[in-house]
Amino acid sequence: MKLNILPPNPEEKAPEAAVGPGRFPSWLHRPLPQGGNLWETDEVLHDNRLPTVCEEAQCPNHLECWSRKTATFLAMGKECTRNCGFCSIDFSKQPKPPEADEPQRIADSVEKLGLKHVVITMVARDDLTDGGASHLLAIIHAIRERTPSSTIEILSSDFEGNREAWDVLLSSRTDICNYNIETVRSLTPRVRHKATYGRTLDFLSYLSVHREPPMLVKSGLMLGLGETSEEVHETLHDLKSAGVDIVTLGQYLQPNRQKLRVKDFIPPATFEDYAAYGHAIGIPYVFAGPFVRSSYNAETVFEKMKNR
Repeated sequence: MKLNILPPNPEEKAPEAAVGPGRFPSWLHRPLPQGGNLWETDEVLHDNRLPTVCEEAQCPNHLECWSRKTATFLAMGKECTRNCGFCSIDFSKQPKPPEADEPQRIADSVEKLGLKHVVITMVARDDLTDGGASHLLAIIHAIRERTPSSTIEILSSDFEGNREAWDVLLSSRTDICNYNIETVRSLTPRVRHKATYGRTLDFLSYLSVHREPPMLVKSGLMLGLGETSEEVHETLHDLKSAGVDIVTLGQYLQPNRQKLRVKDFIPPATFEDYAAYGHAIGIPYVFAGPFVRSSYNAETVFEKMKNR
């Protein structure tokens, strides 16, 4: 297991709110999780030779989620054809081909972990003709065959705007389709590699228009990269106009020294204000907080939505 979230550069002036122990603000400090499930989760994933976004993207919720026997699978390898400024996943122009037995290995892990809600994300595979859409579909089919009662959430690539690949994803009739907008319009060229703000909205709109209910469309963004509150509000409006049902907002944390530095630590009260704003403009579900990530507590979030 690896977890290596960096604090800010000590030579930079810390924000006034960062008053907790160490160099992170107090609200970013929490106790380590307890329980033996963490090691059981690690064993299942290791036996099936499966990477997770929890480890590869240095997620700060990694240990907590694994202690609850849940993980977010990273499909199609550990190398991405995009080199985004925020992400610690390894970059490669020519990653290894997707492994033919990966769908079955993921389905086996889902069954052994007893996952009721499965989250599958993927590296961008711009080297493949369909961007990996058909392989993603095979994973969904394998899970449904092994554990038909499990709900499935997909966090995909944008497939470089390939609408045939978008249609393949829609044909899966998965429960939630997620593609993160990641940041506001002005910061997108610096934060993301290849993906654009406009194409992200086009993709989300296409999913929203062409989906078959009860499929839900989801997106999320990171805060603390230098965006203004007005820009966050603009992005929330854009996601609402694109027909997005679920929006997540969380604090960006620098995963290693080669990646973009944190500009601001966003207080919990500000996240609450953004969530209230999103609800006020008509986004059905908004989940915001320092530790919120696209897949964090996804099963709990999905249950809340069903109960509503």
